[in-house]
Amino acid sequence: MDITGRKLFVKALEEEGVDTIFGYPGGTVTDLFDELYKTDSINLILPRHEQGLIHEAEGYAKSTGRVGVCLVTSGPGATNIITGLADAHYDSIPLVCFTGQVPLGLIGNDAFQEVDIVGMTRSITKYGVTVRRREDLGKLIKMAFYIAQTGKPGPVLIDIPKDIQTASGPAEYPSHVDIRGYKPIHGVHIGQLKKAYKMLKSAKKPLILAGGGVNISHAGEKLKKFMEKENVPVVTTIMGKGAVPTTHPLYIGNCGMHGKYAANMAVMECDLLFSIGTRFNDRITGDLNEFAPHAQIVHIDVDTASISRNVVVDVPVVADAGVALEKLLEWAEKKDTAKWQEQIHRWEKENPLAMRRDRGISPQMIMEHINAQFPHSIYVTDVGQHQMWATQYLELDEQSQLITSGGLGTMGFGFPAAIGAKIANPKKPVVCITGDGGFQMNIQEMATAVTQGTGITICLLNNNYLGMVRQMQELFYGKRYSATCLRRRPSCPGGCKGPNDQCPEYVPDFVKLAESYGAYGIRVEKEEDIDAAFAEAKKHTDAPTIIEFMIATDELVLPMVKSGNPMSEMSFKIGGKQCLK
Repeated sequence: MDITGRKLFVKALEEEGVDTIFGYPGGTVTDLFDELYKTDSINLILPRHEQGLIHEAEGYAKSTGRVGVCLVTSGPGATNIITGLADAHYDSIPLVCFTGQVPLGLIGNDAFQEVDIVGMTRSITKYGVTVRRREDLGKLIKMAFYIAQTGKPGPVLIDIPKDIQTASGPAEYPSHVDIRGYKPIHGVHIGQLKKAYKMLKSAKKPLILAGGGVNISHAGEKLKKFMEKENVPVVTTIMGKGAVPTTHPLYIGNCGMHGKYAANMAVMECDLLFSIGTRFNDRITGDLNEFAPHAQIVHIDVDTASISRNVVVDVPVVADAGVALEKLLEWAEKKDTAKWQEQIHRWEKENPLAMRRDRGISPQMIMEHINAQFPHSIYVTDVGQHQMWATQYLELDEQSQLITSGGLGTMGFGFPAAIGAKIANPKKPVVCITGDGGFQMNIQEMATAVTQGTGITICLLNNNYLGMVRQMQELFYGKRYSATCLRRRPSCPGGCKGPNDQCPEYVPDFVKLAESYGAYGIRVEKEEDIDAAFAEAKKHTDAPTIIEFMIATDELVLPMVKSGNPMSEMSFKIGGKQCLK
């Protein structure tokens, strides 16, 4: 018996086990939404903007490991998800995004709300296709889910013309699919892995670098066992944070542009860098000519294209992090790294990671109180200074998770991603850490959060500025604060060097804004009020609570390595002056 494309669409979602879809209706997808109306098996979430929608799907996918599903209309609906597709692409988040398209006969005629979304997104999706024949619809949807979640996960886009949705065709949805030219890596080359392990055995100052691939493959427990058996210290990228408990004695901290002094020095001085699941992007390496200058480098990654693309390595191993670690555990033997660890501890004491505590509420204080009041939670950050402070000071263990935008660095990601994470994990505390700039990029999703009853605690660090760019302006551009002050008005004097008594009032009032949406708002200006604010937020399970933390405008994320410099050239601020270590 033949059925319509719209019926097969819903049937396919149900057979894929999809329980939630983030969708925004429009002219070319009304048939699909009408069919979704008829099923009780799929929870249809209506966000307030398509960019918020796809970030919510990312949060859902990242927090569960399942595929996030989006449905948007053609034209602006489709183009509004491009940023999210790029974000998912760089951070390896499995998404299947369905876009509506004008009828086949109108494609290429500049019809109303017609865009070539497949062509536009070819470089930021694992696979994209416009369905041209109704009989191919089931196969293409099956391919989409398979491709999105196998190998290196990522976003897939299926563009469905309106007439394909209403056309009749086969009712069967395939149980499996064989895709010519797409063969994900499932095993590991034992010979290469043995070479890598032999190198580890002979190293005097070995260091494991864990990236986001470890978290994606849920290989944290295997990594922990391996580093303990080998007695080898570990550093992480931002996306790799949480791969091992942050309180573990072998864990040093994050490395990179805003990495811990001891972590960056360990990378600079190690004789073997045993990396697992990282792309070696520029925020980690700095000056490529000076990266890990004394080390042989092992690179384990599921993506062949990532190996030796940025850093030429000595032993490449193409494998999923979990598969490789499982094999390495069979060979693991304890190494004597006592002297090497002593050196790392000396670096820790030389320049501990800490902020001043005599200037009111510091970001470090906020993170410490989050650690105490919200253990074993899902922490979702936006992008900016607050993101770096969160990655520096949050404590993570096996029961907690950090979700952030790493590769693309997408401001506006945090709040909608937290909504998606909460929808996927209704019983788990979700804490969104954001800034006054990033939060306003998708602030309309407060309506989504309220209507969905998501009791998220939003820690909004308000410094009145776009802080990360302001920091660069302060350190490297002579305090010329161009387009970073969020209070600036045409009446303000030119050449302003920072806040003064004549500054206009900040808008919006985040507390009143929260209340206008039916959410809750609290403003905190003293450390002694933090725990009371968190206690109040915990009571509100029906809607989000914004806790606006008023922090100093000139707080800096330190240490900092200027872009393009070696990671050994870390900037610190001591007594108001710059120095290099």
